[in-house]
Amino acid sequence: MTNFESLGVSKPIVATLFQLGIETPTPIQAQAIPLLMQGRDLICLAQTGTGKTAAFGLPLIERLLTEEKRPDNRTVRTLILAPTRELVNQIADNLRKFVRKSPLRINLVVGGVSINKQQLQLEKGTDILVATPGRLLDLCNRNAVTLTAVRYLVLDEADQMLDLGFVHDLRKIAKMVPKRRQTMLFSATMPKAIADLASDYLTDPVTVQVTPPGKAADKVEQYVHFVPGKNDKTVLLKKTLTENPDGRSIVFLRTKHGAEKLAKHLEQVGYSVASIHGNKSQGQRERALKGFREGSIQTLIATDVAARGIDIPAVSHVFNYDLPEVAEAYVHRIGRTARAGRDGIAIAFCAPDEARLLRDIEKLMGIDIKVASGEAPADMRAAPRAANRGRGQNQQRGQGGQREGGQREGGRGRGDGEARRSETRDGSGRPAGHGDRRPRNGGDATEVRAGEDRRGGPQHDRRNQDFRGQRRNEQAPDHGPDNDLVSTSDFRPARKPQQQRPAQTADANGHHRGNKQHVHGRPPRNHGDQQPQGEQRGDGNGGMRRSKNRNGGGQRRERA
Repeated sequence: MTNFESLGVSKPIVATLFQLGIETPTPIQAQAIPLLMQGRDLICLAQTGTGKTAAFGLPLIERLLTEEKRPDNRTVRTLILAPTRELVNQIADNLRKFVRKSPLRINLVVGGVSINKQQLQLEKGTDILVATPGRLLDLCNRNAVTLTAVRYLVLDEADQMLDLGFVHDLRKIAKMVPKRRQTMLFSATMPKAIADLASDYLTDPVTVQVTPPGKAADKVEQYVHFVPGKNDKTVLLKKTLTENPDGRSIVFLRTKHGAEKLAKHLEQVGYSVASIHGNKSQGQRERALKGFREGSIQTLIATDVAARGIDIPAVSHVFNYDLPEVAEAYVHRIGRTARAGRDGIAIAFCAPDEARLLRDIEKLMGIDIKVASGEAPADMRAAPRAANRGRGQNQQRGQGGQREGGQREGGRGRGDGEARRSETRDGSGRPAGHGDRRPRNGGDATEVRAGEDRRGGPQHDRRNQDFRGQRRNEQAPDHGPDNDLVSTSDFRPARKPQQQRPAQTADANGHHRGNKQHVHGRPPRNHGDQQPQGEQRGDGNGGMRRSKNRNGGGQRRERA
């Protein structure tokens, strides 16, 4: 039988593993450790709970101890990237157990905690740094750590990092580390995106695959309940939890809001529960996991943030309250049970609108999940993917397409849309009927017909022909009130026509005192408008201006 010493692990490390109760390597460890000890780049495909941390951790520790050198200040010798805080904490804890009584320094950096403390920890250099990509980039931007001395790079749970949108962060980090390095990529699934990532990061890699991608642990019993709605899911969940009072369960939901709502409901009816999701602080998440690990909390309500990185062998049940949108996530969820050789039960609740998700899961895993209750939809095997509802033929989502509701147009969704817009416009480019709008207030306002000038025909033309700059001491022609003020506006209620007042004699400056409107049609300037150079201010207020200091009485003073 294979043992760790035959794989090239030193005796002190083997003794430490023996004290931890680890005597026989798993299949993934037996294949990966010798290759990594030779310095080869590696792609490892294995389901969760198969000992991947030791598979890459033990060779790294051996090679770092062999080099017998200390890291410089603010440098890193080995970088391990993981997608979630929980997984980072788990990897760091396991590695610290492996390096007992050794001088290797292991640090971790994650979000949700003080970045200043992490900056101090990195000051003296780090042998093994376990990090989430986002916080690592924050520290690099602060010059708290440099990656130019990285010799070994590990991407753990790479498929989830891509699902969470870390691909851009990974590319930034890849430019910071040296090209001459040993790279290891570990993943439970192998989508095309992972293959593309491997071709960019790894050099002549060796692929190790213990089980086919998407295959769950053999000791997991899987069942599905077909339910009419969410209320039935809650009833079945409470019934199953009551029937297994000694079990320890994880319930997965799709959204943070749904997880928190279910946790509060179960707590109100007397169940021992805690929730963990992205809206929880790091301290709350750690306290929830600690209570669940110690047994003071029997049920953990979680989103996919906890689908990886929770290594608690005592988990007996995993409930998929909401089926995941990505079929691979189901494999990671049920991988939280049946760990370390134990048995486990995975129960899924399937509503009618989740039939296609269940079909995708069964297709990925190559099995038919046993039905525990309810009846599967008759058309589930041939159920098409849910189409976007409420979208017409010309409102499909796509590159440059029109958004729902007609907010934006372009690209492929633009052809018929332009035709529709052109049909609703007249020759002037306005929507049809635009000029036929009637004034909102009715009354004496003049109706404006389509194709006519809004300011009125003959009077407007005559005013423009007669208008010229008024000379000093010249009598202004009286054409009545300005037609602009009685014409209908398309965007505001029409003003009532002003009652015509007798023409008054202009003063030397051409102002008409007491009349708010100039008879020559030019509207008065607003108070405070700038006056053209060389002219005197004429604002129709009788040559008076308000004092800046009113003294509470609104007094005026004569202009000097």
